[in-house]
This record gives sequence, structure tokens and C-alpha cells, in this order.
Amino acid sequence: MNQPNRIDSWLLQDDEKPLTITEDPKLPNASTIVIRRQDHTLGNMLRAQLMLDPTVLFAGYKVPHPLENDILLKIQTDERSNPAEALKRACHELIRQTVHIKAQFQQQAKNIEMGMGPEQGVAPDAAGANGAYDPYGDGFGREGNVVVGGAVRDQGQDVYDF
Repeated sequence: MNQPNRIDSWLLQDDEKPLTITEDPKLPNASTIVIRRQDHTLGNMLRAQLMLDPTVLFAGYKVPHPLENDILLKIQTDERSNPAEALKRACHELIRQTVHIKAQFQQQAKNIEMGMGPEQGVAPDAAGANGAYDPYGDGFGREGNVVVGGAVRDQGQDVYDF
């Protein structure tokens, strides 16, 4: 079969570094970072988190080729920081968020196991207009919504059609 071995898409070789930082001589406080064996998942998360940093002027990424499992991340910062420090802060924040999401997931799974349902322990901001669980604010948590033939109906009106 003419298909690359799947483990090669994420497993680093013994002599391969996970990332390489190269300073950009054309722009001040700019670097190109090559992250090996990663894809759009990490690239987009890092880009989005970097753009929340007030010292970051530009953050973008690309995957050079669909068959290559590397991402190129370009970061430019102002004089208060440098790209490596901005990347480190973004990684720490993403790890913190991931740990928080994992704890929330485990708590909800524990609630379901104990028969309390997923609604127990939900933050107040996750409640809909009438207090029903509505995590995305899309109206699915409101009472009165009924799924009929793939469409969600609210008092006879189509809310979403799948």
C-alpha cells in the first residue's frame, strides 16, 4: 500500500528535535518556529492563544505540505517580549486550560455516575434564559425545544435544521 506509516506522523526520531527557532533578520522581534510532528490542531491553538497576548503583534502558522507533519509558526512581538517567551506563555496557558477542562470533564462524569446528571455543579453562566443547562447559548437547553425529524423546534418554529 502506498501510505505512510501512521506512527511516523507523530513519533520523533531519536536525533530529531521537537522544535527549532530561527530569528527573522527582516523583522524586529520576529521568529519562525518549526514544530515537528504536529498538525493544525496544535498550530491553530497556539496561534489563537498567542493572539491573546498583548505583546504579540503577529502570530500565524502553516503546514508546508499535507504529507508533512510539521507546522511553521511565525511570531512577531513588540519590544516588551520576544517570540520564544511569548510561545512559552502561550503553551503554559494552554496547559492550564487543558487541565481545567479535564477536571470539569471528570467532575461531570462523576456526577453522571452518581446519578446526579450533568446539570449538577454547572457554572451559572452556562444556564440558559430560564435556568436550563445551555452551555453554548444556542437554545438547545431551553425547555420547549423538541427534536422532530432532525430539526429542533421551539413552539413550532424551526430553530436548527440538521
